[in-house]
Amino acid sequence: MKIGLVRHFEVQLGYPKGRVNAEGLRNWASEYDVSEVITRDVQISDGEWGNCFSSDLYRAQVTAESIYQREITYLEDLREIPVAPCLPSKWKLPLSFHLVAGRIAWYVNHKSQPETRTSVIKRLNQFLDRVIENGDNTLVVSHGGIIIFLRRELLRRGFKGPKISRPENGKLYVFERQK
Repeated sequence: MKIGLVRHFEVQLGYPKGRVNAEGLRNWASEYDVSEVITRDVQISDGEWGNCFSSDLYRAQVTAESIYQREITYLEDLREIPVAPCLPSKWKLPLSFHLVAGRIAWYVNHKSQPETRTSVIKRLNQFLDRVIENGDNTLVVSHGGIIIFLRRELLRRGFKGPKISRPENGKLYVFERQK
């Protein structure tokens, strides 16, 4: 059985110049979720993919539809881990600082974050349980943070695949488990 992981295409919206406060972070995140993407050619010829699951966010949908020509199942479970402001709302800092602080807050289960690390791992494990039970070669289009967690879980379940420190946009990573 093979599971292919693909991070969505690169998003056109860049980081804002200058510093932003908590509201600026929320506004940027909302714009990012609906921003157009930069498409590219993705080779998925590493086998026949019986199923394709994708995050239901726009950037992942566009990617999935570009690389997979059959029916695609869109799932909220494959959405990126949400990041919320965790610093005082008036502090103006570079966006990247807010994002890193939000990820640290998420990692330590800070109450400012809308989803806990435990709940993310649970939803991804439930998704993988369904995919593996089905047994078909499956293509998964999602987001960088989700791919890191899916990779870790696939390795734990006996799959073999590449090391991924920071998933590239639009690149296929294939994990395989022998019967």
